Amino acid sequence: MIKTFAVCATLGLLLAPATMAAQNGPDESSGKPPQVDILASAVDAIAQMHMDAFSDSVLWEAAIDGIIRALDDPYAEVFTPQEAEAWEEDTTGNYSGIGLQITLLNDEVTVTAVFRGFPANEHGLVVGDVIVGVNQHDASKWSTGMAADSIRGPVGTDVRVRIKRVGYDDPISYTITREEVHVPAVSWGILENNIGYVIMDRVARNAAREMNEALGELGESDGLIIDLRRNPGGFLDESLMLADLFLAPGATLASTVQRVPGTSADQPDTESYGDRWPIQVPRLPIVILVDEFTASGAEILAGALQDYDRALVLGQRTFGKGVVQTVMPLPHGRRLRFTTGSWLTPLGRSLQRTRDRQGVPVPEVIDSLPRVTTASGRSLVDGGGIFPDLQIQDDTLTLLERDFLRASNETQFPLGLRIAEFGFEIAASRRAEGVKPYVEESEFETFVSALQTEGLGEDFLGTPEIRRYLLWRTELATAQRMNDIAGEAEIRTQRDPVLSEAILLLEATSTQEQLFALIESRNAKLNNGASYH
Repeated sequence: MIKTFAVCATLGLLLAPATMAAQNGPDESSGKPPQVDILASAVDAIAQMHMDAFSDSVLWEAAIDGIIRALDDPYAEVFTPQEAEAWEEDTTGNYSGIGLQITLLNDEVTVTAVFRGFPANEHGLVVGDVIVGVNQHDASKWSTGMAADSIRGPVGTDVRVRIKRVGYDDPISYTITREEVHVPAVSWGILENNIGYVIMDRVARNAAREMNEALGELGESDGLIIDLRRNPGGFLDESLMLADLFLAPGATLASTVQRVPGTSADQPDTESYGDRWPIQVPRLPIVILVDEFTASGAEILAGALQDYDRALVLGQRTFGKGVVQTVMPLPHGRRLRFTTGSWLTPLGRSLQRTRDRQGVPVPEVIDSLPRVTTASGRSLVDGGGIFPDLQIQDDTLTLLERDFLRASNETQFPLGLRIAEFGFEIAASRRAEGVKPYVEESEFETFVSALQTEGLGEDFLGTPEIRRYLLWRTELATAQRMNDIAGEAEIRTQRDPVLSEAILLLEATSTQEQLFALIESRNAKLNNGASYH
């Protein structure tokens, strides 16, 4: 559904050698604007005669940067080949490798996840293995970046990996053929109260297929929570396919307003995208969780379901990125990303939030923003992100906890790393025991003593408040390392008011209509600005 276009010819001409333009003069027969030759001549003159030395490449990079800045487009960017590769991996979840996640734990490159169906899993690598060699190189002192760069490589090529494993005296070697690896964007589980819980961390390629798989397993649950918090979005067409799973055939999923190549910018083309497939979970009441980092493609999904009264939205106002970006290939492995249009929700809401040049939202009066009305009569704010049906702040840190974390940062104490290392060790024990994630008191006391020995302030560690906070962090890290979505959610609810509220709402209702009625009743009683409705 996303339109792709050929590279603009004038951009190719901008990359022409400067010396040719200077020697030959303007080429009036080529049809290119004279500014192309002017720019090329200026670059050539500066490179040859300026009192300071500048290479052609530096000047051309500056010219490209100037063009990007002149667009006044906060999302416009020219990627280097390395940046383009990283962008591709981040947005698609695909890379060429063997299917491992590695982390530096206790100064060792340690396997913290093995993806099912990929070479590392098929060869028998397991969580806890330590990478000590790659091909002919000793990797025992490597960083995770060095190990990742060496393990990855072209599809179809071999890599020899040596690992250290608990219970074995000598390293174990594997020769593994690299494949295209896909890192899933969707994970899910069923909570104890028979509520399905889905986390989608980005709108990557195959996200809709993964969501459909999740719905197949969660279809018999009593309610569904879709967690889109910190989801930066992704592909427009993938977002549309995600919305397609929840809405009836014929429904408008979204529409875009884009400029057609070669036409005037003041005559954009409007295109609507319709639902084509049956609803996958028609009876389930749905709650969507959002925050200020929910953006772009994630907002398309949340906006479509909110417009059709198909989901209740909880959390905080979303980022407000309602533009369509196109990424086009450039010569020499570069890529150009820029804004080519905007998108609208099914009810015509534009969710693009106005920001200044530094990206800070422009102050606004919420009550002055326009509104639209859903089929059930609910009033939704039109403009500047998705406004939740019930606004809930999720920052639960106390003042003492803030001081503790600030002190840890100021002394550069690796608290997060130590928690991750401890969680990894405890997860291995719980996994071997076949039990749910938890931390024994003796284990926690050993962990706190180690933090004190390493220099973390005893004045903080001696307080019950900080100890409770650290216990929660270590239990959460244990559940995450065990890949226990339900266990993680149960622990998270101790300090996650948004998730906790979603569970309470679904436990108290059995239909989507009951959910909306409960929220309307609650908002009417509060009447204190906690909701935007």
